[in-house]
Formats: sequence, C-alpha cells, structure tokens
Amino acid sequence: MNDSTVTYTTLGSTGLDVSELCLGTMNFGSAEPWMVNDEDESRRILERALDLGINFFDTANAYSNGESERILGDAVDSARRDELVLASKVYFDMHDGPNGSGLSKKHIIDQCHATLDRLGVDYLDLYQIHRWDDDTPIEETLDALTYLVDEGLVRYIGASTMANWKFQKALYTADVEGYERFVSMQPEYNAVDRHEEANLLPVCEMEGVGVIPWSPLAGGFLAGKYDRDDDLSEGRASTDEYTANRFSDENWAVLDEVQAIADAKDATPAQVSLAWLCQQDVVDAPIIGPRTMDHLEENVGALDVDLTDEECARIEAPKQPQWPVEGKD
Repeated sequence: MNDSTVTYTTLGSTGLDVSELCLGTMNFGSAEPWMVNDEDESRRILERALDLGINFFDTANAYSNGESERILGDAVDSARRDELVLASKVYFDMHDGPNGSGLSKKHIIDQCHATLDRLGVDYLDLYQIHRWDDDTPIEETLDALTYLVDEGLVRYIGASTMANWKFQKALYTADVEGYERFVSMQPEYNAVDRHEEANLLPVCEMEGVGVIPWSPLAGGFLAGKYDRDDDLSEGRASTDEYTANRFSDENWAVLDEVQAIADAKDATPAQVSLAWLCQQDVVDAPIIGPRTMDHLEENVGALDVDLTDEECARIEAPKQPQWPVEGKD
C-alpha cells in the first residue's frame, strides 16, 4: 500500500482546498476498448483515491456520453460532500440535432442539470467550458454560467484549452460586465508538451487563475510506456497523427533525463514526470488518469519525489516552448 500523504493547496486565488493531484475520470466508461470497462474496478480505484486523501475529481458530460459522471457519482456517494471538489465540463456533442453541443445558454443549463442528475448531487464545485465556442458570444456563455452560480447549482467556473487571446477576452468581459470569472484553466501541460508556457500559463499566473493540467504523462510517453524501437504500426500511434508526432528526438531526450533521474532516486519515470509538473509554480493540481490500482498508487507516490533545480533544468533543456501548435487552439 502507498504510504504517501496527499497534501492540499488552494485553487488559484480562491479559498477552495483541493488535493495536489486531481483524479480525472475519462478512463472510466465503455466508449473505447482501452477504458476501464469494469465498473466495480472503477469504483475500487475511486474509493482508494478517497482513502489516499484525494478530494478533487474531474469529469465531463461527454466522457462515455455521461457514463463517467454516473460512475463517479456512485463511487463517491458515501463520501463527505462538504470535503469533495467535484468538477465537470460542457461543450462537446451529447446528442444529434439542434442544441446538442456548444456553449449556448440553453445547452449549458440543460447539460448542467443532466450532469447533476448523473452525479447524484445538488451542486457542482467547478463547472468548466471544455472548449471555446466560436458560434456563441462569450457574453451569452458567461451569462449562463453566472446564472448557474446565482441559482446555487455551481460554486466556481473554469475553462480548458484555448488560445491566449480568447481566455483574456473572457476574463476581461467578466470583469467589465460583472459576470462570474473563470477561476481555473485546464491546459495540456507536461514535460514534453510545454507549448502552454508560451500561451496560457503566463495569463494564468498574472490573473491568479488556478492551473490543473491534463495529460500530465503525455499519454503514457513520460511513464516510459514506449521504447525507441517499438513498432508503431499498431495501437493509437498508427491512427492518431498527434500521438505519432510525439515520438520526436527532443522528446526522447527529455525521457532519457527523466529515466536517469528516476533511476538515481529509486522512483519511476511517471513519478519524476509528475513531480516536475507539481513543482511548477503556476500548477495547482495535475489531472491524473489511472486505469489500474497500481497506476494510482504510483501517481500518488510522486508527491514524495523532490527534484532539485538542476534536475528540473535537465528535464527542461531539450525543449523550447513555442506557440502556436497547429490544431491545438
């Protein structure tokens, strides 16, 4: 069993206490064969996370078309609601036909009620826009989210993955028009995907916005899941160009440093990679996505790994963060 102690921080400039690791639940459901299709196993992982002290859980209505939310709600039903921070997201398609996706006032409010029903709770601690909606004015989106806060259905609002200027526009609009303000941002961020250092992260730091990165292990790359001589003609890399492009010389150089540091510290590459992310000043809580109990225990063990400035510099040296990255807006 893991003897690590999960510690807590506040989310951005709010007073909301969150565990320094957030457990993401995209892997819990049946939409894809690589997911945890066994609901009993999903429940055991979530309950063990609670035992370890994790109080911050992230899901989305689009994860297995709501199945992930239901599984999470069932698993945390007996936990103390006043200690939990439950977060979900809205934007992607939930049904065919009109008003099935996006950030219109209708879709946001309808989907919030559906999310609450699936989770079996009266309110969400954090409700996030999953992407930016070019077809809906940001004023309408913020008005809908503010309504949900005023009605007591949502406590805080957040955002995920967008261009710097769009996020700044949203924050400015909220300030000028008196809408609720985004308190958190979910960017893709890890030791090989550092483009947000040239995009969203400076804004978050300047504005006191909490950062909860997704894909902290780069789809398993930073956990040492792949080798240079692996046959990539099968699996996700064979059909997903973005995944295939991850296998670059500079990314392998990062992993070499991660592995060397892990060996020296009697840790795993995943633990060193998560430790690097947790030690970034702008980061509050990386979103881990364990598919097994061993993955969960390993991830939590990262909280006991301390990296020196020199070790962090070695991990960072092969990469030069830049923006834009085509297709990631």
